Amino acid sequence: MTPAPRTAVVLGGGVLGTSTAHALQRAGVVTTLLTRGEPADGASGRSLSWLNSAGARSEAYHLLRTVGIDRYRTLFAQDPTRAWLRFDGGLWWSTGADEARARHTHETSIGYDSEALDPEQVSARFPGVRAAAPAVHNPGEGWVSLPHLIAHLAGEFTAAGGTLRTGAGECAVLVEDGRAAGVRAGDGSTVRADAVVVACGASTPAVLAGFGVDLPDASPLSALVETEPVDSPVRTVLNTPRAALRPQPGGGFAVDHDWYVEQIEERPDGSCALDGKFVDELLAEAGAVLDGTPLEAARWRAGRKPIPADGEPVLGELSAVSGCHVVFTHSGATLGLIVGELIAHGVTTGTAHPLVAPFSPRRFGC
Repeated sequence: MTPAPRTAVVLGGGVLGTSTAHALQRAGVVTTLLTRGEPADGASGRSLSWLNSAGARSEAYHLLRTVGIDRYRTLFAQDPTRAWLRFDGGLWWSTGADEARARHTHETSIGYDSEALDPEQVSARFPGVRAAAPAVHNPGEGWVSLPHLIAHLAGEFTAAGGTLRTGAGECAVLVEDGRAAGVRAGDGSTVRADAVVVACGASTPAVLAGFGVDLPDASPLSALVETEPVDSPVRTVLNTPRAALRPQPGGGFAVDHDWYVEQIEERPDGSCALDGKFVDELLAEAGAVLDGTPLEAARWRAGRKPIPADGEPVLGELSAVSGCHVVFTHSGATLGLIVGELIAHGVTTGTAHPLVAPFSPRRFGC
């Protein structure tokens, strides 16, 4: 029997990497967290971070997401005054009544808290929101500002004795005799460990390719626009045909959608460009949803959104390289806390937790 690891290195300073490092350190594993740049400077820093399991998906994925939301409720209960974690529900509508009706029917059938509203009911119940079609209200949903959450977890991680190393550059997993042995940082220095966790967002497949593992990838480009503070009564996450938005700590909104994705230019160095006219159009669409509230961009960021080829999370130990665990998923916000806990379980016990077993990388032969 392989002895339980005494040391681990986690690669990736987003919510999933930080959460996993936090959980490992709490479990008694001496853990180093390495991030290429600064914490939250990748996908976690440009996520709408809507906490939900709305719509239709596999039963196993729905269960994992609902447990993920539960962990956020536990964190929320510890301090309900946190401005960066809120449970004020979500509103969704499409271009017609049929889609809303089907969505509500499905959600009701699986016990997900769901309510069908017509546009007049939306206006009456949610001041400041202008719905253009029948909507679905999910009162149990929420949102989190991932940079704030990451700072919170990183603080607890280092206070517990964990090592956070930022600015590590392009890192590579060290593999010896078919087993992960640590990580080599961009400056050539190494951090040796009994276990390695790769949680590098959309860069995860490239990191794995560095030691011969091919993980199918469907990560698209995306962008998030953050607005200047604005006076609005809206506290609910809104998902509409031309704009998705949620409140920001301190005022303003985070806004995104996918209709302008083809207009994002990805440069050879990985940075992205987007013509300002598309940012303006997105904010005009969001402002219309907010009953005509004018919105001004404070900043925007673009990059790859991590999505595995089949849309389902990839969670667990590689078959090709023992001791190397992978975290790669689109739903990093909703799964942010629970996945760290469950991956730490797999690292420390050598057995995949039943909740993540359906999402093993072995389904891709990895």
